[in-house]
Amino acid sequence: MRAAVHRLAASGPADVAPLLDGIASGRIDPGAIVAILGKTEGNGCVNDFTRGYATLALKTALARGLGEAVETTERRVAFVMSGGTEGGLSPHWLVFEARADETPPAASAKALALAIAFTREFAAEEIGRLAQIEATAVAVREAMEKASIMSPDDVHYVQVKCPLLTKSRIAEAASRGKSVATEDSYISMGYSRGASALGVALALGEVAPAQLSDAVICRDVALYSSRASTSAGVELMANQVMVVGNSAAWSGDLAIGHGVMRDAIDVAAIAAALGTFAIAPRLPLAEDERRRIAAVLAKAEPSRSGLIRGHRHVMLDDSDIHGSRHARAFVGGVLAGIFGDTRLFVSGGAEHQGPDGGGPVAVIARR
Repeated sequence: MRAAVHRLAASGPADVAPLLDGIASGRIDPGAIVAILGKTEGNGCVNDFTRGYATLALKTALARGLGEAVETTERRVAFVMSGGTEGGLSPHWLVFEARADETPPAASAKALALAIAFTREFAAEEIGRLAQIEATAVAVREAMEKASIMSPDDVHYVQVKCPLLTKSRIAEAASRGKSVATEDSYISMGYSRGASALGVALALGEVAPAQLSDAVICRDVALYSSRASTSAGVELMANQVMVVGNSAAWSGDLAIGHGVMRDAIDVAAIAAALGTFAIAPRLPLAEDERRRIAAVLAKAEPSRSGLIRGHRHVMLDDSDIHGSRHARAFVGGVLAGIFGDTRLFVSGGAEHQGPDGGGPVAVIARR
């Protein structure tokens, strides 16, 4: 197999023209598409319907192009929309393909490999709890097997799209005599993201089963995955999982590396990710190096301490704009200064995704 990654600018949540143009030109093989990740310009909150709008537009266009039912496309392709392009972040789509390739894999280096898997649909009372952790771990292992990624050490990024609780979902659970993790729909996003991230950590051996319970979710910040990126949305009830790594069974010149930002200005983590490709970070990257970058994916979250390297930040004190929105803009600016590009998949809400105030950053590039 050979992976391909396309980064397409989007003029709005329903802009499918770049995707259709790529298909028409032959640059994108619609039958090989495994996942489409998107940054949309909504607020990233419970009522951010740009995510569902974008998902509907993309899957309808793709299904039409393939001449298949939308339901068939939904079972074959993961559509992961992340709301919030605050600051200078640019709305865009990342289209991931897994193409059949007769070229023998290179003996000298592993190449980019990816696959997806879906959990079952969750009952409302399972969201943000141990059941979600365990089901996510199973899906991660399934995707690793599909992608022929033999070792957790070769996994560099796991994207999960997960559900959240709405008032109607909470009421439905109550009608069956069931309690939920939280009755605050916004807070439920964090619980779902956190449980999903711990599922990734469990699958990759970053935490032990004995360390996990309902009680640690969104409470024990010492438990986290260094490779998970989770995003909650109202448009689904199952977890969609995409595992991205490097595998000797795949061919091509693309690969992925990652680092872990210890705080929002930790450019050393970006250097670690770029080290996979022998690229030294500069401000910005040299033009020839910038052209090698296929995608940049990162998490962002304000530190709970209210400090960044000993100095106060006010992201958690703003009653008008939630702290995760500040953090997306902040980290997006740090990354844009290095990569010289604002088409960055920076996702807020980093519960159990990297250390408090930091988060994973992954780079896909040509060797």
